[in-house]
Amino acid sequence: MAEAAHQETHGFQTEVKQLLQLMIHSLYSNKEIFLRELVSNAADAADKLRFKALSNDSLYEGDGDLHVKLSIDKDAGTITIADNGIGMNKADVIEHLGTIAKSGTKEFFGKLSGDDAKDSQLIGQFGVGFYSAFIVSDKVTVRTRAAGDDKTQGAQWESAGEGEFTIADIEKAERGTEITLHLKEQEKEFLDDWRLRSIVSKYSDHINIPVKMFKEEEPERDGPKGPDGEEGEKIPAVPAFWEAVNKATALWTRDKSDVSEDEYKEFYKHISHDFSDPMTWSHNKVEGKTEYTSLLYIPSKAPFDMWNRDNKHGLKLYVQRVFIMDDAEQMLPTYLRFVKGLLDSNDLPLNVSREILQDNKVTQAMRQGCTKRVLQMLEKIAKNDPEKYQAFWTEFGNALKEGPAEDHANKEKIAGLLRFTSTNTDSEAQTVSLADYIGRMQEKQQKIYYITADNYKAAKSSPHLEIFRKKGIEVLLMADRVDEWLMSHLTEFNEKSFQSITHGALDLGDLDDEESKKALEEAEKQVEGLAERVKAALGDKVKDVKFTHRLTDSPACIVADEQGMTTQMIKLMQAAGQPVPEAQYHFEMNPEHQLVKLLADVQDEEQFAQWTGVLFDQAALSEQGSLKDPASFVQNLNKLLASLAK
Repeated sequence: MAEAAHQETHGFQTEVKQLLQLMIHSLYSNKEIFLRELVSNAADAADKLRFKALSNDSLYEGDGDLHVKLSIDKDAGTITIADNGIGMNKADVIEHLGTIAKSGTKEFFGKLSGDDAKDSQLIGQFGVGFYSAFIVSDKVTVRTRAAGDDKTQGAQWESAGEGEFTIADIEKAERGTEITLHLKEQEKEFLDDWRLRSIVSKYSDHINIPVKMFKEEEPERDGPKGPDGEEGEKIPAVPAFWEAVNKATALWTRDKSDVSEDEYKEFYKHISHDFSDPMTWSHNKVEGKTEYTSLLYIPSKAPFDMWNRDNKHGLKLYVQRVFIMDDAEQMLPTYLRFVKGLLDSNDLPLNVSREILQDNKVTQAMRQGCTKRVLQMLEKIAKNDPEKYQAFWTEFGNALKEGPAEDHANKEKIAGLLRFTSTNTDSEAQTVSLADYIGRMQEKQQKIYYITADNYKAAKSSPHLEIFRKKGIEVLLMADRVDEWLMSHLTEFNEKSFQSITHGALDLGDLDDEESKKALEEAEKQVEGLAERVKAALGDKVKDVKFTHRLTDSPACIVADEQGMTTQMIKLMQAAGQPVPEAQYHFEMNPEHQLVKLLADVQDEEQFAQWTGVLFDQAALSEQGSLKDPASFVQNLNKLLASLAK
């Protein structure tokens, strides 16, 4: 080994000791995972070199035979994983190995729950697979040189995983990366040749470059004796060689019938660096105008950064089995950003650029094909395994709700996959599909009724539901932040239109009976002229005041215009820092309610204004969850209570 020309010691840029201890603790039951992660990283390095060499074949440095080599030194107690891939320069080493969990450490630690099983799931989501080496090692040495760099520009990184690492300049003749694990005393079982071979065959068969191990020379020996005891033929000597111990065939290029379920699962872990099994997957070869192979996975757990729409997401893109990029976001719409997998095309040029990806009709066809396939997978789960689909919905439902706004062509398909809470259930769990709702609709019912609110309890106890409960009409309860956005783009399903029960005039269509209308008219006659008095008292606080039959137990409510913004949409826009114009609402009163009748009998104008203010603020509080002037509401209420106490 060349002497280090210059050596520096750096502290890790994060809470490394905590993180490493967590990993060792959480993954202790499956220590062999370290080999899968390191071999997987080596294969990625080979893929990246293959792509870069398309435009600059000098990067191969006369050696285009890409591989990963595993070697054991029993005397030194070390395992070395070496590749001849893209390699790293000194700056790359500090950036990638010196930061640990480059994806975001604060978020990582913020997500920790204290539950080992759950915490171990997080590790794969933060790109910390390399550090699994410390599960079995008390020291790790990395020697590397970037392809195309001079042999004197190598770098050596070394750490015991305690809080600092050393980085040194070295001379390295071969490009690529060499990782040496100095095994802990209790982990020497991994120095067994057969053990390593079995781990590689278990986890790395799918990798499309050979993973080689050194096979010792076999001397010439006598063959088995014949039936009469005569000497057998000599078996010739076999010289020592590097033997490939994996199939080294890209899994997605094989026939589906040749790939086992376990192989699919291991491949998912290779491309996603997720430690849990996928929920389901789909392997498709598409022929015709556009030819490509896709392998798409639905994870079982949502990644920590799923709600950051700007974060990189997408499929691994290969062109004619040559790796092109990690996150080809053009191949899937943003609402399916949780899908993992790859796409291998024969119809794109090898020197594919982002501009081509964005504008090419071929990529549009691939995107449509992949989207359709994912939606079909979800439909299949929803139909055949409702329990599994419910688990999917809990993890990814809110992302799917972005679909109708983004993907107009598949709006109906996406709508069929949506799940909601409704007045038909007592649980907050979103289990009701639109098909379920339509199946339970009353005979004369023409619309799908829904309500949006800040939270489930606010939706469930909204006064707007009163008439629907009385008539036994089911209403969808929506309380997710994305629901307002969703319903502004989802207008109908199975030829049934959606109707917000907090927007505009209440139209029950054929469900409204003549008896109720007559009772309302009678009640209005008893409080004749009240609406005009209330409107005069409230002034510009309201757009209009009228009587309503949408209430049975509450005295009043506020209602948005048919095309106006709901209070939830206003809150969302304000939270996003958007200027929102002052909204005026319709104030609707229940003429049959005792408080409204009492209000009609109040002659003192000051007291009338106080009662009106209290009823309006109550309605606003019920709808919005807050008041612009809560002090005024309290003051009016106290005055009224004091007068009643006399």
